[in-house]
Amino acid sequence: MSAKRDRVMIFDTTLRDGEQSPGCSMAQPEKLRVARALAELGVDVIEAGFPAASRGDWESVNAVAREVQGPIICGLARCNRGDIELAAKALKIAPRHRIHVFLATSAIHRQYKLNMAQEEIIKAAVEGVKIAREFCEDVEFSPEDASRTELDFLTQVVEAVIEAGATTVNIPDTVGYTVPDEFAELFRYLRQNVRGIEKVRLSVHCHDDLGMAVANSLTAVVAGARQIECTINGIGERAGNCSLEEVVMALKTRDAFFNLDTGINTTRLYPTSRMLSNIVAVPIPRNKAIVGENAFAHESGIHQHGMLKHHSTYEIMRPQDVGLTRSALVLGKHSGRHALRERVRELGFELDEVEFARVFEEFKALADKKKELYDGDIEALVLQAEHGAIGPWTLVNLRTVSDGNKPAEATVRLTHSDGREIEMRANGDGPVDAALKAIERATGVQVVLRKFEVRSVSAGEDAQGEALVYVEYNQRTYRGSSVSTNIVESATQAFLEVINRIELAQANLTRSRDERTGAARSAQAAL
Repeated sequence: MSAKRDRVMIFDTTLRDGEQSPGCSMAQPEKLRVARALAELGVDVIEAGFPAASRGDWESVNAVAREVQGPIICGLARCNRGDIELAAKALKIAPRHRIHVFLATSAIHRQYKLNMAQEEIIKAAVEGVKIAREFCEDVEFSPEDASRTELDFLTQVVEAVIEAGATTVNIPDTVGYTVPDEFAELFRYLRQNVRGIEKVRLSVHCHDDLGMAVANSLTAVVAGARQIECTINGIGERAGNCSLEEVVMALKTRDAFFNLDTGINTTRLYPTSRMLSNIVAVPIPRNKAIVGENAFAHESGIHQHGMLKHHSTYEIMRPQDVGLTRSALVLGKHSGRHALRERVRELGFELDEVEFARVFEEFKALADKKKELYDGDIEALVLQAEHGAIGPWTLVNLRTVSDGNKPAEATVRLTHSDGREIEMRANGDGPVDAALKAIERATGVQVVLRKFEVRSVSAGEDAQGEALVYVEYNQRTYRGSSVSTNIVESATQAFLEVINRIELAQANLTRSRDERTGAARSAQAAL
């Protein structure tokens, strides 16, 4: 191991590439929550979105740039002036910002997607970088599908964008096709054959289609990359991206091998992972490395015996290293504010006075329903309190009647932010089906239910259950989640969250159309 240590930048793209995963879209307040958590985690760069994709994306990137301090805030853009100007305008307010431009380079993309010759690709890439440099000194370029691009041509592209002013060059394995040895050789080839490559920071961005995103990213680091692009929980297109928590803990746990530092506060990994899982309603698999429920669990008798002797027999890292605490402390309705606050802190969450007061009230209400509250219950309360209501519909009352010989019946009473109050009754194949149909009738929003899941978030017969609902509406996927000791109530609230997301999305779409129409009329009037 060398005495000199180098630094690897952690570039988080949860809000851009991660959000592109089906069902993982986030509203602006949710994106801000994630961005603030990433800043607390200590990531170097937050890729906040693709400003040219939609008005909503532009506003979200702008909000992150305006409100989140610490990391470099980055926006993605295609190699054209329109995209780049939108990104620059969205990011301008951030003290430290970066424009990330990209263009596909592989033969497959050149032929079937772009219909462009090699010379045209190089010209467009150079032009994109030069335009970005007009607005920002920190410019990153990505040759999309680099791992399937001919080495000679990739060398020409990288050399050209460096000369044009790129400060970071990212080499993406866009479709998760490469393998570690091959990818390492690609990085070595570029470092040996690209003039001026010592002037830029080499970056790596891997997808997990063959399950090797983390391995490929680490191999690229050994071969000279000094920035890793990744997402919390590995969410992203298709099989996902390189998982931030896995790659960071690999660098930390195998420090003697890599001899590299990151700026990540690893004790924030678990709470950040759980927060994102709650926001996008994608459960963390029990066997997920680093943050899964079984990551530090030992059931084998031989393993338990070894653990009792010394934890290092079967644990290569401590649960506390990633922010996961273990406690036999069980809270109940007689537990006070101090005990709850300490437990919340031990679980890795920081709440202000207003948030804590809301959690304490919910805690007391839940304690009246349950005899004992476990870590999972407390965690669920904190995450639900942070999640908050997204409106405009609110469930005021739910009543269900279920008789084995008759269809179930549900009556819901809803209020809307515009002042309306509606009560609706419906029958269904069970109380959940009846409640969901009643909500559809009350709101007038008809959806296709694609997936419905229920899972326990704590222990005991009176455990809280989390309901996850996935629906399709106008060829888009929406999801909602809710936690309650009453599964029917949990499912109803999760479904209502879906309806609210749809209404908000429709309202944003209408507003964008009105803005475009207004702009067109203004332009016409000027003429």
